[in-house]
Amino acid sequence: MSWSTEPAEVGQLLDRARARLREAPHQPSPREALLLLGHVLGCSEAQVLARSREPLECEPRERFESLLERRLAGEPMAYLKGRREFYGREFGVDSRTLIPRPETEHLVEAALALPLPAAPRILDLGTGSGILAITLAAELPQARVVAVDLSLDALAVARANARMLGPGRVALAATDLASALELGAFDLVVSNPPYVALEEAVGLSPEVRDYEPGLALFATEGGLAIHRRLLERAAGLRPGAFLAFEIGDGQLEGVLALAEPQPVELVEARKDYASKPRVVVLKRT
Repeated sequence: MSWSTEPAEVGQLLDRARARLREAPHQPSPREALLLLGHVLGCSEAQVLARSREPLECEPRERFESLLERRLAGEPMAYLKGRREFYGREFGVDSRTLIPRPETEHLVEAALALPLPAAPRILDLGTGSGILAITLAAELPQARVVAVDLSLDALAVARANARMLGPGRVALAATDLASALELGAFDLVVSNPPYVALEEAVGLSPEVRDYEPGLALFATEGGLAIHRRLLERAAGLRPGAFLAFEIGDGQLEGVLALAEPQPVELVEARKDYASKPRVVVLKRT
């Protein structure tokens, strides 16, 4: 749909965009029209509203229209804007990585609460956009942080995000669950692995299922296949080191069963904002 022949005042464009968003089957918020136009113009919501009677030039109008069409098709707002906030910082995101969730901040909080050395060595397995590795490096300036991922595309996003810290703060490597690394060299291993069971895909929002990378979302064995592999490698940690990772709803019992034969003890099962266990912290015995 082209609006090039229609009135081009900011307020009129917003009104039509809000109406179209209300009619979309995936029920996006009408406020997203204001957010998208603010993104195009580099303005806050208040600044956009203050320009409601101003005409919008052709180039930003076309960019806004293009983004709106993508949103109406179901593409997530974070991918349209190319940014997502996590733990008080802005990270670049696109379809090569998962969109950071507020629940994952609990993993950062759990890690920062641990009795780590003054200059801890930290490993982030399956780093994706790099949010865990970069946040921990920023919050613990003396830390030496390594982040790995199987996806070269995801590592490219993480590398771009790591530039906010300056050179050398986070080392990046392509490997499958640190198969090429010695886990005994680290004081803390963190991970937000894929944990959605394949059979649950049909129940996911199309915004998640159709746009976010399946490699980072889904796991076999009821969603616990990667957790099992993580826990099998726990014996490689040095005694006293910590392993902390995110889990899905209803997975705590299964994860603890997988941990039972391993040389680890439970430190914490931290709950999320919905009071459901979301982060498991284990200590190598």
